[in-house]
Amino acid sequence: MSEPRTGQERVGEAAEGILVGGQIRDLRKAKGLTIAALAERIDRSVGYVSQIERNLSELTIPDLKRIAEALEVQISWFFHSPAAVPIEERGYVVRKENRRRLSLSGIGVVEELLSPSLGGATELVLTRVPPRSTTGEEFVTRKAEESGLVLQGQMDLWVGDRHFLLNEGDSFSFRAEESHRIHNPGDIEAIVVWVITPPVY
Repeated sequence: MSEPRTGQERVGEAAEGILVGGQIRDLRKAKGLTIAALAERIDRSVGYVSQIERNLSELTIPDLKRIAEALEVQISWFFHSPAAVPIEERGYVVRKENRRRLSLSGIGVVEELLSPSLGGATELVLTRVPPRSTTGEEFVTRKAEESGLVLQGQMDLWVGDRHFLLNEGDSFSFRAEESHRIHNPGDIEAIVVWVITPPVY
């Protein structure tokens, strides 16, 4: 079984102190799965899953995707909105302070859902990547197209065997069924807005 790097870093806290590890644990139990069963489904060790649930081990986007699939939910299950949205704005507007956020343990990457609804043909996601951080090993999503714009900093983008160094103001697009990953090679936080069609979260 492959293992990602582990450490004692805690997952970033989402709004209202809700942590991703605890959400994984609660959902796993609700599905009637043991830690061993979940570990087998995602091809990781029991120890790794246990540490993820206690927010003690690094959690990458590819691993979270595998966990979501194993638990039969969309990744959006693990996002959390800090405040109730006014009825008249639901499905139309996302206020900055009401973005649904997901912080990944250890690596410090934060995903913010910009779309007011996941029921449409596209979704908008803002990704914040700390200096020298990465989303994890290369991964493939279901058939989709991903495009983006680098708002701040730099981003290494690998798509298949191609590598691109993108700077502030650069944009990109690729088919998401190709293996891909990103990395921030710079000294400041990279901020990227993604447009994904159809929604994968």
